[in-house]
Amino acid sequence: MPELTRTPYKITFLTGAAIVIANMVGTGVFTSLGFQVMGIESGFALLMLWLVGGLIALCGAVSYAELASAMPRSGGEYHYLSQIYHPALGFLSGWVSATVGFAAPTALAALALGQYAKSVWPTLEPQWLSVAVVLLLTVVHGTSTRVGSRLQIIITALKVGVLVVFIGAGVVVGEGQPISFLPDAAGWRALLSPAFAVSLVYVSYAYSGWNAAVYVTGEIENPRRNLSRILLAGTAIVLLLYVGLNYVFLRSTSIAGLKGQVEVGFVAATSLFGPLGGRLMGGVIAALLVSTISSMIFAGPRIVQTMGEDLPALRFLAPKSRAGIPVRALALQTIITLVFISKPKFKEVLVYAGFVLNLFTFLTVLGLFVYRWRRPDVPRPYRAWGYPFTPLLFLVLSGWTLVFILRDKPWESLYGLATLAVGALVYFITTRIGSPIAEEVSSLG
Repeated sequence: MPELTRTPYKITFLTGAAIVIANMVGTGVFTSLGFQVMGIESGFALLMLWLVGGLIALCGAVSYAELASAMPRSGGEYHYLSQIYHPALGFLSGWVSATVGFAAPTALAALALGQYAKSVWPTLEPQWLSVAVVLLLTVVHGTSTRVGSRLQIIITALKVGVLVVFIGAGVVVGEGQPISFLPDAAGWRALLSPAFAVSLVYVSYAYSGWNAAVYVTGEIENPRRNLSRILLAGTAIVLLLYVGLNYVFLRSTSIAGLKGQVEVGFVAATSLFGPLGGRLMGGVIAALLVSTISSMIFAGPRIVQTMGEDLPALRFLAPKSRAGIPVRALALQTIITLVFISKPKFKEVLVYAGFVLNLFTFLTVLGLFVYRWRRPDVPRPYRAWGYPFTPLLFLVLSGWTLVFILRDKPWESLYGLATLAVGALVYFITTRIGSPIAEEVSSLG
């Protein structure tokens, strides 16, 4: 078998783009509009939400692409922050990603898949289906990178194709609602309202995952050339899909019919195609979530594996199989995911995890300026387009959302900071076992 050769299979441009797209397009775009219309009723402002969120993601993507071209190693923020600032900060980022950054969203997507599938097959036990899907995809990705990559491409292509067909049908079918998408005075006022700021926080969550490919940098074919293309192409495709989907949701269903609704995709499909269409949409969304779960299972373990290479106390997580797969790190993430699935009330974890994950993303883009200043000699095959304006725009908008979360959700923010405090304690303990991590990580830079 090819996977048993000494040269591990390399991730292609298509697989990398599929990982980015699948990580981003999850439950967020199908659930958040119902809460946005409770404070904003302008079609123009609502679509601008998704355009602005996409702009933030694109600015982050060009910044990450430069860092990845200068430091082409798997691990994402863990590796970048360790190199730019200090290994302790990198460890804290990896700690959050390893515990709730990937495992919790994977479990949430799996639980959502089960619930959507139940809308089609009422006798189905959703929790058992969630567990089965996670275990099956773990086996696939733990056996063969080549097979896992091809599976990721196929199911993500199906996801994009289905969404494009749904958008096209939504434009053609139905008479449309009396809502204007052209800019007017009310729309511009809505852009400056507190409700817009609130909604932008949740739109940013829906766009999270634009940086997914950086976690597998070391396994990408020619990462110095391909990674920037992967990040930008994947993010741009999702931006177009998000704007198109929300246009169809707003065009097909009245604002009153959308307010407070969680299953927006189901409501819109019911308006367009009737009750049977709504049920089928539930099944389609369940199928689409398979690619989201798959991409997280693919990317997440690479962070833990990279940490295992650097930390003597975590060295048992560093080994890869002959196919180049971090099987031990994969098994650990799967175990954590299954624990979350068994405790569905874990969803509150995602609120405070979102704060610290956004904080590390902010620090990473800020690190682009720091790294250029500290290491101007490092080759940079890709330089951030629009520098310094694109990373500055990301920092301003991302910083704005961080301040808002701190002000609006202080307890969740404190929980996030408490998670970092626990991570700092773990770092202190682990770095006392064996040689200092600082020396080891520096030697890999």
